[in-house]
Amino acid sequence: MIWSADDLRYMQRALVQAARGQYYAPPNPSVGCVLVRDGEVVGEGHSQPAGHAHAEIMALRMAGERALGATAYVTLEPCSHHGRTPPCADALVKAGVARVVAALRDPNPLVAGQGLARLRAAGVAVAHGLLAAEAADHHRGFLSRMLRQRPWLRLKVATSLDGRTALQNGQSQWITGPQARADVQRLRARSSAMLTGIGTVLADDAQLTARDIDIGRPLLRVVVDSRLRMPPTARMLQTPGVLIATAYAEEGRAQKLVDAGAEVLVCPDAAGQVDVTRLVHELGQRGCNEVTVEAGASLNGALLRAGLVDELVLYQAPILIGDSARGTAWLELDDLANKHAPVVKERRMVGDDLRWDLRFTDSALFVTQE
Repeated sequence: MIWSADDLRYMQRALVQAARGQYYAPPNPSVGCVLVRDGEVVGEGHSQPAGHAHAEIMALRMAGERALGATAYVTLEPCSHHGRTPPCADALVKAGVARVVAALRDPNPLVAGQGLARLRAAGVAVAHGLLAAEAADHHRGFLSRMLRQRPWLRLKVATSLDGRTALQNGQSQWITGPQARADVQRLRARSSAMLTGIGTVLADDAQLTARDIDIGRPLLRVVVDSRLRMPPTARMLQTPGVLIATAYAEEGRAQKLVDAGAEVLVCPDAAGQVDVTRLVHELGQRGCNEVTVEAGASLNGALLRAGLVDELVLYQAPILIGDSARGTAWLELDDLANKHAPVVKERRMVGDDLRWDLRFTDSALFVTQE
């Protein structure tokens, strides 16, 4: 397929729209749609919260009768099934849209090419694959859940120049500056869940909420707590949506946490620790697209060793705090050939801190699995 300059421009605009719904669309993908007729954008929109209008419906509402004969540019194949809302493919046909260009086919088994087939059967010209890699990167959490049955896992770490995340006594507030901390809130807001270890909860009494950003949906907080040391009085339990993963289900302790509002999941591995692979797949079954990890060296190391980390977002502050301070991840290597070597996707300054975006998984691989 040879795409025109206009095709590229309008799909780029659809991706901009898609980004606008990323905070509140989950567990649905945050799709963008742009309707163009006679070289003019007549409608555009993005996914609304789950159970509300999809991107195509928002664009059609804006376009009204001007949708007749238009081309729709969508970042993901229009749905063809009745979920909480009717099929978008049917709405596009009813509006008289003449052509639909999708960046990606939807790997959801409920769609999986059926949306494009329904449009084609109704006489609509259909094409897909435009800016597929860019769309796959935007939709990486949803695609990961559909294709790998687990969420896209992002490790967020804040370190000093000497690679330390906290003093030996656990103090870590604040290694990075206010701009970096605000940036972290945006990472949290786009996540379906936050994952941490009990050590972080005990040290910081962390809540792991998305502060100052109204996401309009619960943000699940998940605590890896092998021995159920979570205090029922923890601040995290003051807001709903806490899952405690444990290897040890002592009934009295578990009931106190349930009474405090938590859910307790027992998933031990052979060593008597929490089975992190099973836990991550469980989060996928619960509809989590992207999970952000803010944890200490123990859990970070366990996730890296298990090959579960897809992305590392590292904020590096221009400070030195010494050899005795705590490191990023517990990894024992006896040969540099076994090192973990993510690909650098981007480097940029956030205030005085350097943000590294590093990838262990290439989201473009999801395109080939359509």
